[in-house]
Amino acid sequence: MAVYISLTIIVTLLGFFVATSGRTVLLDNHGEICDFTKQKAFNLGFVFMVFMLLFGVSVCRIAVGNDYWVYRDYILKIAAGRHVATEFGFNYLVKFCQFLTQNDECYLLVLGIFSLATVYLFVKAMYEQSLWFGMSVYLLLTGGYYFLSLNSVRYYFAVAIALVAMRQVIKGEWIKFVLMVLVGACFHKSLLIILVLYPLARLKWNRWVMGGAIALCASLVVFKDLYRKLLFLVYPYYENSMFDDGSVSVVNILKGAAIVGFALFYYRKYIKDSEADRFYLNLQIGALMLYCFGSFIPEVSRIGYYLNISLVFLIPNVLKKIENRKAKIFFTVAIMLAFAGYFAFFLKGADSVDIRIIPYRNWIFN
Repeated sequence: MAVYISLTIIVTLLGFFVATSGRTVLLDNHGEICDFTKQKAFNLGFVFMVFMLLFGVSVCRIAVGNDYWVYRDYILKIAAGRHVATEFGFNYLVKFCQFLTQNDECYLLVLGIFSLATVYLFVKAMYEQSLWFGMSVYLLLTGGYYFLSLNSVRYYFAVAIALVAMRQVIKGEWIKFVLMVLVGACFHKSLLIILVLYPLARLKWNRWVMGGAIALCASLVVFKDLYRKLLFLVYPYYENSMFDDGSVSVVNILKGAAIVGFALFYYRKYIKDSEADRFYLNLQIGALMLYCFGSFIPEVSRIGYYLNISLVFLIPNVLKKIENRKAKIFFTVAIMLAFAGYFAFFLKGADSVDIRIIPYRNWIFN
């Protein structure tokens, strides 16, 4: 636990040294700042340190995560030519690593590659899309997204791809978006869901969209058995499993409601005319709808995280735009304290059997 708390503090402080001025940032429909300046070089140095610290903790772990040894078992089964439940992209990557090392038990290399790719995509997305890099880093860590990537390896690689793909959706680069999703789906097929969800989040709210959203929520209540049958055609092993308990995620609902409420408070002034921030807000609203009406879906967070991870962009972007100094300080402090509390709640349960990222061990000293 001390490792994770120390990492969060150090990386957040480093992130706050990255200034908005002089770095490449998505600016809706007004182009990009791309001139190489002294400030940008300074920024890249701190961004690189953030990347190395996050990557270092991830790549050096051993026996951390509920599925750590499950992946080792997968790798050995792939070497033996036996059937595994993982997607073909993962299977071919494992075979390539086994050929490269001439070692069937190359799980450190395989998991290291996923650590490198996932952390790189997380940092790349925040650097390119957030108006306040340091706050985005803080939310990524205290929101649990980075630390959960130490557990669900393939899934959080897909989440990292989704985070980067938001840029292509906002810019309307649909071919790039689809290609990124298809590549990511070779490692975790759940990523395919954003081919539908992300374009829908681009829609502007009007009476037709509002009616469609209400109808969707109603259908989740009335036709939940039909949705479950369709879901189990793709994921049959979830039916009647330990994850199929219909539990309602009260914490995610409260968190989502608070974020949406904060964003709507500043909607007309800072979000309405920003295509990027409207998209991020719509993803948050979608996540809130899902957690409220889709609790019958096993591991509903597998879909919800593709939506609510947009908070690492939405919250910093709104905070950065607030002109009233007292209001900016108040909301910044309030949000940081709220996420610190959420982080403490997350760490308290991080040693549970379905997560097990505590205690942290690494192959250098352990």
